[in-house]
Amino acid sequence: MAQSQRRETSAQQAEGTRINKFLADAGIASRRKADELIRQGRVKVNGKPATIGMRVFPWDEVTVDGNRVRSYRRLVYILLHKPKDYLCTVRDEKGRKTVLQLVRTKERVYPVGRLERNATGALLLTNDGELANRLMHPRYRVPRVYTVTLDRPVRPEHMRALTEGVKLRDGVFKAVAVEPDIQNRRRVYVELVGQDRFLHRAFAKLGYRVLKLHRRAFAFLTCQGLSRGQARHLTAQEITALRALVNLEP
Repeated sequence: MAQSQRRETSAQQAEGTRINKFLADAGIASRRKADELIRQGRVKVNGKPATIGMRVFPWDEVTVDGNRVRSYRRLVYILLHKPKDYLCTVRDEKGRKTVLQLVRTKERVYPVGRLERNATGALLLTNDGELANRLMHPRYRVPRVYTVTLDRPVRPEHMRALTEGVKLRDGVFKAVAVEPDIQNRRRVYVELVGQDRFLHRAFAKLGYRVLKLHRRAFAFLTCQGLSRGQARHLTAQEITALRALVNLEP
């Protein structure tokens, strides 16, 4: 995920943790001593020298003298069945509802990827920045499966086009698989690996309007057993499997 995508709003930028507090919480040094380390150029964030007062986020890599610093915070992994009318953001300047209002945890968590305001379905929230980065990186090809309800039945040649590639002005949308719903010809199931934001535009290019969008699965996680708006913590087995999926140690 690009840095600009990670910090999409000024509200999000106002979150994070001051670098000296992060180092103090990790047991490296007091805040005052941490500031000295920063002035000496011994602290780096994502490979670049840290500056006094800067804030770091869960996905940032912080090193002191070349050694990575890990926070002592408790890692949290929550699966939410996102309902309509909730934003996938930490805070909204216009006061609109956000997905963080639906989860209860003492730890500060962040949505992994985005679901548009009117979309529903499986959404992972965590403070494990390393895992979140890899889950969203195209290299690891983590699948997402959507149920897409359209304004009219989908023609077979258009389903083929979606898997072969639909040219857009800034790229090509290509689904891994597209399958029709036998009981509802206006509904299709689309599997993607990293092109969620192009989905609406790809269907529009083919002459369709998306009426409803529901994420059936994120990786192997589904909303089975969760009503809309409900959330649950992942099991230890699910966390281990997610980390294995993106080549991270348990």
